[in-house]
Amino acid sequence: MGYRHVFSDNFYRAEIDPERIGVQHYEEAIIQDIEFAAVQTGARIVIIDNLTYLCNSSEKGDVAGLFIMKLMALKKKHALTLLIISHTPKRNLSNPITQNDLAGSKKLYNFFDNVFAIGQSAQDKRIKFVKQVKVRASEYMYDSDNVIVYEITSEDGYVRFLHKGYGKESEHLRDKSEEDESQVRSYILTCHREGKSVREIADLVNRSKTSVHRIIAREKNKEDVAPVEGVPPGDVGQVGHLGQLGQSEPVQVHGRPGIRDDLVFEMDENHCFL
Repeated sequence: MGYRHVFSDNFYRAEIDPERIGVQHYEEAIIQDIEFAAVQTGARIVIIDNLTYLCNSSEKGDVAGLFIMKLMALKKKHALTLLIISHTPKRNLSNPITQNDLAGSKKLYNFFDNVFAIGQSAQDKRIKFVKQVKVRASEYMYDSDNVIVYEITSEDGYVRFLHKGYGKESEHLRDKSEEDESQVRSYILTCHREGKSVREIADLVNRSKTSVHRIIAREKNKEDVAPVEGVPPGDVGQVGHLGQLGQSEPVQVHGRPGIRDDLVFEMDENHCFL
């Protein structure tokens, strides 16, 4: 038989009633209700779970920034402590946690005084680690070399974190596989096709700009030297020669089984076979 945990009388839990809140001015109404609830209960600490649910446009920098600014104004007005939870998108467990893993717009990161992340250990699903990602006014103690390690446990109906000690973040990361690297390369190329800069992509994948540029350049080289469909590599240019840049001269291809000796290809000014 299970146990039911009884929380403190000073703990209040509020939920959004979708039937009583309209679509228009949704975020503004939410902030007003948070303020009203904090004043009515005399709360000094407000936990918001989660930011993405309250701010539907959290991925848009301007909209999300305005929402956070209003929350910060509320914090100062009533001397509140705000703990804002933001769920991270699905991430690669072989990479260390950085500010780029924050769900929504990266501009949100600039508004927070302190940011910490709860990571999943790749070694054990019940093990979590806590890492400081940003510190503004306190000591930076729990970085990648000194994360706090916890185990999820349940005691008398209370699911909680049991402190297990400290360790390195690298101890809880999954070993990188070729599949992981392939996914990263694919993501880099997708971002490049979408028009993102090398700097932006490097921030997203937690790689150096040089590494990102090398992957993009390597793929571009593959596209430049890709063989023409139906023509085996090495055949082009065996007889005759290519014209100068911008010119179009015939290139004969023969001497291979299945290819007619009189087959002629021409290149246009963009170096595309006709």
